[in-house]
Amino acid sequence: MKLSNNQHLSENGDGSDLNPPLRNPFVHELRFTPLEKIRIGVMTVTVFPVRLLFAAFLMLLAWPFAFAATLGRSELAVEEQTWWRRLCDTALRVIMRAMWFCGGFHWVTVKGRPAPPSQAPILTLAPHSSYFDAIPITMTMASIVMKTESKNIPLWGTLIKFIRPVFVSRSDQDSRRKTVEEIKRRAHGVGEWPQIMIFPEGTCTNRSCLITFKPGAFIPAVPVQPVVLRYPNKMDTITWTWQGPGAFEILWLTLCQFHNPIEIEYLPLYTPSEEEKNNPALFANNVRSIMAKALELPVTDLSFDDCQLSLATGPLRVPSNSSLLQFNRLARRLGLRTSTTDAMLQLAANRARKLWGDRLGLEDFAQYLDLPVTDMLTELHGLFNRHGDGLIDVREYVIALSVVCRPSKAMDTLRLAFGMYGAEEDGAIMEKELASILRMALGVPEVDVTELFTAIDTHNTGKITYDEIHRFVEQHPDFSHEYLLPSRATPSIPHTAALVNGFSGDSRDTEDQTCSLPGQKRKED
Repeated sequence: MKLSNNQHLSENGDGSDLNPPLRNPFVHELRFTPLEKIRIGVMTVTVFPVRLLFAAFLMLLAWPFAFAATLGRSELAVEEQTWWRRLCDTALRVIMRAMWFCGGFHWVTVKGRPAPPSQAPILTLAPHSSYFDAIPITMTMASIVMKTESKNIPLWGTLIKFIRPVFVSRSDQDSRRKTVEEIKRRAHGVGEWPQIMIFPEGTCTNRSCLITFKPGAFIPAVPVQPVVLRYPNKMDTITWTWQGPGAFEILWLTLCQFHNPIEIEYLPLYTPSEEEKNNPALFANNVRSIMAKALELPVTDLSFDDCQLSLATGPLRVPSNSSLLQFNRLARRLGLRTSTTDAMLQLAANRARKLWGDRLGLEDFAQYLDLPVTDMLTELHGLFNRHGDGLIDVREYVIALSVVCRPSKAMDTLRLAFGMYGAEEDGAIMEKELASILRMALGVPEVDVTELFTAIDTHNTGKITYDEIHRFVEQHPDFSHEYLLPSRATPSIPHTAALVNGFSGDSRDTEDQTCSLPGQKRKED
């Protein structure tokens, strides 16, 4: 792939968003100096167990107050705030603050002025990077959106029910609509209900940028108050994202820090215009821009779908700075991923094979996809313009689409690719064709497959079949790491670095255009 320019279109098509940062927002790495390791070791045997014990005790202490406050409570209406309920609320706030203090959050810096529920029924918080983001929730006792299963967790479930969350069920196909309707009902309650705190990013990132905001918080079309979070600690033990330290490791390392600073800034109330009320995506995008400006962070159109793409396991794991992330964004906006089944991918592959040797210009590509020529389609076409002549090999597009639609089914993508590139007589491909397939499947500018091809071609025929590579993958399930990018760690590249020019080997900024494979440690639920 090749980026045709340095500007990407925003959700509303005005090109206002910045480039996606080179640093993957779903990856977090921790590196410690020898001195830091010694300090962590000392804190582990001295301070950590004491802090953990006190935090657990305070959680237990909070339970009876939460239990008493939820007695006789209705989920459809707000009960009268009697003196004993107010007492429970105050006690819980004090206990929760003491718990965070035990965890090293000795003081919390609050900037700005919180708006009352009557003015701002919804608070939008970002960036969302850790379970420590619960600190502002326990300070305000605002409602949140949580999965239904959470209320059945012993002890924790009672504390959760106290703040009147909006529950969402993953097993109920109609749950999303019901959740939105409940948020709208509470938001239009004119201050009757507690404020709802929503993390519109929908997942945890490493705070290097703000990813796409989901529209749920903005569908009610009511004023919202943006709230930004900062953790200005030198050693980032807070971030808990999809690739990196697990939940307990983050807890351990954070409790081993003497002090963990946090800043909560309430930005001015944002009242949507009539256009924004009718367009939740525009509303979300504009609020995100304000929050990004306050945080001095770039925005990117990466979303939770891109997170799933980065996390896919299998023989072809997408590198952390793969250009497939950008392709996924464009394909999603153009509707190319909607209801894309295995049968539809096979049909697209059959059409691509019939175009054997033909390369498509923009107009022909638009006709192939049955889409009008737009700026977004032009950008998508440009990603595959390897030679800069305005022509692309549509087989490369089909491979990329297969990867983003079914990231965990690498062998199905390889079978599809062999069907497009394979010879008529035996379905075999040569080394050059294997390089094209794997380059697209990984989303990297170039890939050296000589060693891999030699290992598969045991009979020295100069060609391989799908059955041969399938048997090889069964024996070497991590072959991409072993043969394609050996001895390479996940890059720790600052987001200010220039963006690699997609899949093509553009010579501008060629210091290191091969992408490293990330470790596939999953975020723990």
